[in-house]
Amino acid sequence: MSDQCKTCSSQNECTSNPENCGVGSEKSLLGTFNDIKNVIAVMSGKGGVGKSSVTGLIASTLAKMGKKVGVLDADITGPSQPKAFGISNEEGLKGSQFGIIPPVSKLGIKIMSINFFLPNEDDPVIWRGPLLAGAVNQFWGEVDWQDLDYMIVDLPPGTGDVPLTVMQSLPVNGIVIVSSPQDLAFMVVKKAIKMAKKMNIPILGLIENMSYAICPHCNEKIEIFGNSQGEKVAEEAGIDYLGALPWDSKLNMLVDQGKIEEYESAEIKMIVEKIISKIS
Repeated sequence: MSDQCKTCSSQNECTSNPENCGVGSEKSLLGTFNDIKNVIAVMSGKGGVGKSSVTGLIASTLAKMGKKVGVLDADITGPSQPKAFGISNEEGLKGSQFGIIPPVSKLGIKIMSINFFLPNEDDPVIWRGPLLAGAVNQFWGEVDWQDLDYMIVDLPPGTGDVPLTVMQSLPVNGIVIVSSPQDLAFMVVKKAIKMAKKMNIPILGLIENMSYAICPHCNEKIEIFGNSQGEKVAEEAGIDYLGALPWDSKLNMLVDQGKIEEYESAEIKMIVEKIISKIS
């Protein structure tokens, strides 16, 4: 099967010869100019650990470093990247013979999400697994991403159809695992780690999100969700520990305002530098 067939939404029903598929048609030009050098998937075992925020922070930090970045929002039933980056679906998507033209953030990050296709941002996507997987494949192969240094894929929580599709169909260079300090979160995140290992996808490391908070009055470090366990869990799982990120009300405010790109953090910059060093 050709690379084009792998990203085609009709591959299961298609009876065409792959060598002739799309010849002379507009379909054959989809994704023609895409040159995506590195694909990083951001994964968590369960929801609520800030995986999507971490995705946005990684993408924003890379863009501030002068990299060409794209974000593929693969969390089809719970998309949040458009909201975090302040991009609405009111203007509508544009396309060309080379694919759907992704909206661009203030820092030049190209973003594709199912929310751009919905009449209202709070409309639900009520699809079964095959449709979810098909949408992810189309976002990869039928979007005019063009030249990117890094594609950051925001996976849905868990180990279901969409993470499996991404690991099998996209050329993933590595996975970043996100968790929070609670025992329950780490219990579930170990499932995600084991899935990545079974799929032979390199794990770049673990990020412990919401690891602590800094009191605005006395600057005391408070572990509001329990003692930090990230380094210990990473060691037990045989993966690298990328670092800890704080719970920060300023970040929450900026995400709600669609201004995640304005957030500055020495911690996330150090983590991104570690990620770059692992795949460069």
